[in-house]
Amino acid sequence: MTPVFSDVFTEIAVLLLVAAVIGAIGVRLRQPLIVAFIVVGILVGPSALGWVSADDQVDLLAKLGIALLLFVVGLKLDLRIIRTMGPVALATGLGQVFFTSVVGYFIAIALGLLPVSALYVAVALTFSSTIIIVKLLSDKREVDALHGRIAIGFLIVQDIVVVLVMIGLTALGEADDATSLVWETIEVLLKGGLFIATIGLLMRYVLTPLLHQLARSSELLVLFAIAWAVALGAVGVYLGFSKEVGAFLAGVSLASTPYREAIGARLVSLRDFLLLFFFIDLGAGLELATLGAQVVPAIVLSLFVLIGNPLIVMVILGAMGYRKRTGFLAGLTVAQISEFSLILGALGLSLGHINADTMGLITLVGLITISVSTYMILYSHPLYEWISPWLGLFERKRAHREEAQELPTEESGVDVILFGLGRFGTGIARELQQRGHRVLGIDFDPDRVRQHEGCCYAVRYGDAEDPELLATLPLGQVRWILSSVREMPINLALLHGLRGHGYKGCVAVTAHTFPDAEQLKQAGADRVLIPYADAATEAVNELFGVSGEPSPGVGDRNNAEGVI
Repeated sequence: MTPVFSDVFTEIAVLLLVAAVIGAIGVRLRQPLIVAFIVVGILVGPSALGWVSADDQVDLLAKLGIALLLFVVGLKLDLRIIRTMGPVALATGLGQVFFTSVVGYFIAIALGLLPVSALYVAVALTFSSTIIIVKLLSDKREVDALHGRIAIGFLIVQDIVVVLVMIGLTALGEADDATSLVWETIEVLLKGGLFIATIGLLMRYVLTPLLHQLARSSELLVLFAIAWAVALGAVGVYLGFSKEVGAFLAGVSLASTPYREAIGARLVSLRDFLLLFFFIDLGAGLELATLGAQVVPAIVLSLFVLIGNPLIVMVILGAMGYRKRTGFLAGLTVAQISEFSLILGALGLSLGHINADTMGLITLVGLITISVSTYMILYSHPLYEWISPWLGLFERKRAHREEAQELPTEESGVDVILFGLGRFGTGIARELQQRGHRVLGIDFDPDRVRQHEGCCYAVRYGDAEDPELLATLPLGQVRWILSSVREMPINLALLHGLRGHGYKGCVAVTAHTFPDAEQLKQAGADRVLIPYADAATEAVNELFGVSGEPSPGVGDRNNAEGVI
């Protein structure tokens, strides 16, 4: 097809404009931009409108985007999360990878794929998108929830596995037979060991002092980070690995420096912009006729990912002693394949291991699973309430792992239950304790629960949105239930749950704005706290008194009138 535009600049301009429009539609539909950008590639590519033909230019930008993606993953690789979560991250991550790859392989074989293609498809099905999941969990403020921490832990395990898989596939691609494969593997291990040792020495003696000097200029620091990522990516290619492996190790080499957060924050936007070209290039390389022939296999594999992956996570977490709700919410985060699956497929295509049809199948599975799982995660709590009666199979009679988070407490005398132990909630708990109330504090962040272990009030792990938690609380004896959490959906769910359990006491919740406060009052709250507004009122009353006139002894807390 003859290109519509005669120069590269115009083609890129049109590409960006179309991407912005389709991306806006995708955001409106609450879809990740990955889906929108692949659709853009299909739309403007040769199989549809044929507007873009600058393959070399787009391909170069795509490769830079992939390198920066792996660099940022390595830069943010926080092994402390894996250590903090203990064996659950490793068991869930490796268990899900093993189950999905084995079962997925046999499903792919049953669908008529050749063994090598089936292997690529099976491995591609195992990886979930760290970028998408962290974004969705952040939007729902569930990154610090128990299921969020578990999910991030096994996503990190998956990221490490995908890098190892890429190294293995690169070695396999350069081997001609079994004997050469053995020697190629040995050579890769030796080169890899030397590569990592060299990077380790640079980390120990060069990189940290060098970054101290470069950090005087933030622009120079970012420029060096990009150059370092691309340079080690090129070294990775030279040594027989791949640019992805080299860029990943470049990120790991800077992860222990005090500048990792600054570098990562500045590179995220550039990474996302360049990844746009990877997904567009991927979509442009697909043929609509080929995709049409892959619809049925793609639906079968997508159903396996959407249902099978969450099921195996629930089985593993249930066996390890976690509640069915935690297993369900964590399991939903693996109900899609990731950008790494597409990168892995592109690597196999470049090595000649798979053909365009197999790549199209992987891409179509990605479009389906990412689109559907996004809504599953966004509406995870209503979905759980609907399906929870059938999930008892995935929970032990005693969920000892989560019960370990619930410290033994003397709850017989509790008269106030407080949800949320952040700064605002902690202040409320201490003030209530000082006034003689018996407080039970509840928070969904295990670290916060541990931090409050030595306080003078009882604490317990729990989620205000969990209807099963309310059944375990002494609702019949408490006079007040307070929520210092400001998220409207959480407070509405709490009010709904308390009504369902027949709670007769008073409820106070927290809101950001006055309209939110009105909605919460209509939902049944007896009192709504608006921290900044309440603090402003108290400050004015303390300074000027309730009448509005300056009180005698302004500034003397003992003499001020009208103090709340």
